[in-house]
Amino acid sequence: MVEIKKLPASFCCTAAGNEPVREWLKTLDENDRRIVGQDIATAEYGWPVGMPVCRSLGKGLYEIRSDLAKGRIARVIFCVTGQRMVLLHGFIKKTQKTPKKELDLALKRMKEVTS
Repeated sequence: MVEIKKLPASFCCTAAGNEPVREWLKTLDENDRRIVGQDIATAEYGWPVGMPVCRSLGKGLYEIRSDLAKGRIARVIFCVTGQRMVLLHGFIKKTQKTPKKELDLALKRMKEVTS
């Protein structure tokens, strides 16, 4: 039996034609990319998924939570529109709380893809 994605992921595409999350993923090393990719796949196949992999940030935003090597933490912020997950923003988290600038950027991109 083939497992079907409940919420397929797609990359947010900016007006300039960039895909910021895809570009960010390419800056990570192969092992980190694999970890983030597996966590995204967990959300795609198992949606809705709760902690520790996924968490609501409010305002229609969710985060994929990835623990990388050397104690680093990655986050991919996404929204759900239609029947798909749109990956809006990815970053390495350096503080306990998600920085406002990261949330604001994700909200800006969400408005662009849902309008």
